[in-house]
Amino acid sequence: MKNNMICDVETGVCGVAGEDEMEFIDLNKPKKTVDLYYVTDPICSHCWALEPVLRRFVEQYGEYFTIKTVMGGLLEKWGGGPVDPANGINKPSDVAGHWREVGEQTRMPIDGTLWYDNPVHSSYPPSRVFKMIQRQDDALASVFLRRAREAVFAFNQNIADDSVLIEMVNALGLDGAAIVREANLPSGQQLLNEDFTLAASLGVRGFPTIIMVNGENKGVKIVGARPLANYVTGLKQVLELEDLQPRQQPALSSLLEKEKLLFSKEVEVMYDMEQTDMNALIEKELSPNEYESKEILGEKYFVKK
Repeated sequence: MKNNMICDVETGVCGVAGEDEMEFIDLNKPKKTVDLYYVTDPICSHCWALEPVLRRFVEQYGEYFTIKTVMGGLLEKWGGGPVDPANGINKPSDVAGHWREVGEQTRMPIDGTLWYDNPVHSSYPPSRVFKMIQRQDDALASVFLRRAREAVFAFNQNIADDSVLIEMVNALGLDGAAIVREANLPSGQQLLNEDFTLAASLGVRGFPTIIMVNGENKGVKIVGARPLANYVTGLKQVLELEDLQPRQQPALSSLLEKEKLLFSKEVEVMYDMEQTDMNALIEKELSPNEYESKEILGEKYFVKK
């Protein structure tokens, strides 16, 4: 065995030479060759239920794809007839029980009593505002969508109301009145119509739907709120890879800094833990001056101070 301090005059190597004179290596992160279309709606209850899984999927596998959020138009307006007779939705109050059931089953808190006394007349207003913000800043539009969902599902606010929308947009550091005013113009509806056309071209008929498409325009469609493994398997199929290398989950302090508000279920899903272990994790990962712990509808949630 050669001493590693001696350089080989034949190979030109100081140390241990490899078997091949030339070896191809790739130190780049995988290119984002997959487009992920997330077709959704601000008042889609199962989209709200999907948030914990979708967040983890994006956090751990987001380097493999580019996500594109598309508005689907769940409720244009309440008219004289039933909106969704197949599911027993004939009037606004019929939605309340359905929402509460989804919240109880998934543990993503849903109040739903606004459907009795202050019903959302349409999901188009918040969808149009989302499109207006997305035109400027895609990341900020995603934050708006999250805040809108927190407002309507957990905190029982009518996100079709202009004043509620203005307040939420202002909180993002934007001019809420100007954006909501522009969103209500025909040009705002035109932006939304473009999403409807895209969703139709993708063959979407229900929400949430996630479609992953590769550079050859081949892909997979996953309808409904599914477990994380379904999305990972779909991504492998689209990339034609047997294995993917997920990133490590972010530290809880970093995640809360980014998200500002997390429900217990979201923390449990992100870190593969049981609800009974939540307090121990919080005490270990967060200092008391970093967060406030609150409760709504029997579920804990954590807010960044």
